[in-house]
Amino acid sequence: MAEETTPAATAAHEAAPAPAATASGGTRKLNWMLTLVLSFFFGSLGVDRFMMGQIGLGILKLITWGGMGIWWLIDFILIATKHQFPNVEWVD
Repeated sequence: MAEETTPAATAAHEAAPAPAATASGGTRKLNWMLTLVLSFFFGSLGVDRFMMGQIGLGILKLITWGGMGIWWLIDFILIATKHQFPNVEWVD
């Protein structure tokens, strides 16, 4: 059975905004201070890695409780020094 396409459905589909955190070229623009604060409080759950688009590392960090705190501390220091992660652009 063919899928029906109505003008309203087509307009709604075309008007859907692109993801706000992703710029052209796949680079994510992240607020540095927000990422730092969330990393401090929720970094052991991998939230900072999920925000950076690194889903696999976020899941790994989640199930290891931030590498028993070591990985959490290293990521917190890297974010605090504005380390250039792949596909991440820090904005103020």
